[in-house]
Amino acid sequence: MLLTLFLFFLSAAVIYFACEFFVNGVEWVGHRFHLGATATGTVLAAFGTALPESAVTFMAVVFGETPEQKDIGVGAAMGGPLVLATLAYAVVGIALWRARRGGQPAKANCINADQRRLARDQAWFMGIFVFKVGLGLLAFAWKPWLGILFLATYGLYVKRELSHDEERADSEDLEPLKLRPRDTDPSMFWAASQTILALVVIAGASHVFVNQIEVLGVAMGASPHVAALLLAPVATELPEIMNALIWVRQGKERLALANISGAMMIQATIPSALGIFMTPWLLDAPLLAAGLFTMLSIGLLWLRFRRSVMSVPALSAVGGFYALFAAYLGWHFYA
Repeated sequence: MLLTLFLFFLSAAVIYFACEFFVNGVEWVGHRFHLGATATGTVLAAFGTALPESAVTFMAVVFGETPEQKDIGVGAAMGGPLVLATLAYAVVGIALWRARRGGQPAKANCINADQRRLARDQAWFMGIFVFKVGLGLLAFAWKPWLGILFLATYGLYVKRELSHDEERADSEDLEPLKLRPRDTDPSMFWAASQTILALVVIAGASHVFVNQIEVLGVAMGASPHVAALLLAPVATELPEIMNALIWVRQGKERLALANISGAMMIQATIPSALGIFMTPWLLDAPLLAAGLFTMLSIGLLWLRFRRSVMSVPALSAVGGFYALFAAYLGWHFYA
């Protein structure tokens, strides 16, 4: 158990350290591609940090030999969006609150982001998510073919993000590339190399982190289903949460929120497509509950972003939906 705890904290520290290099590198890659902050967060950063959780779903549904093993992939596909829609946004809210303590209340509670654009992202996610939950209630022969629709939808989302992006940030607004700290305008080669190397480290450390989460879950008496729904998604979404903390610390909450928003779109489409391709995609009560709490959180986020009235307290409060889901799982499995 001591070794498990040591690896747990070590891998978390490595993920945070690697995310420092990743967010720095991906900002320079976005600059080289002439992308603004929102597209950099929703497309580049989100796609990179979504690899660990997509890999969990892929390995489970493709190479799983038993229904229980494939259930882990389905649980990850449903649990990932839940974690992003609740805990990840709440972490940004709490981090903003801590960073602004002592300031003027009105300014300390405001969100510096394109809230209408974030509302559109929530609306896209809600439509896709409702459709995929609905598929989980039905059984028919040609269901696997609908996985193609999810991949096409993500492609349309990326096209929309790139075509409606704001102007890129000036190089003076970016911190020096960590691999080339004295270079005021590093090339794409160095920016891409740093980003890719950081992703490799994040993927490896995330794999170790997930394994330790599963071991700790077993030691605490959690069933595989609980681990798949409650523990594994928290572990695999850690890079997005780390990125958000780093960007909030740097005063770049627009990037932090865009990263979470883009990661949610990936989680609503790519892992879901894999699950629909390779499993019957029939959702039981815990999975449906995960979908319900996700939709409740997204509904609240959409309403606040659409009216441009999202505040730090409201953003922090959505974490309560995850606590309610955890309480439901405890009642369902152990009552």
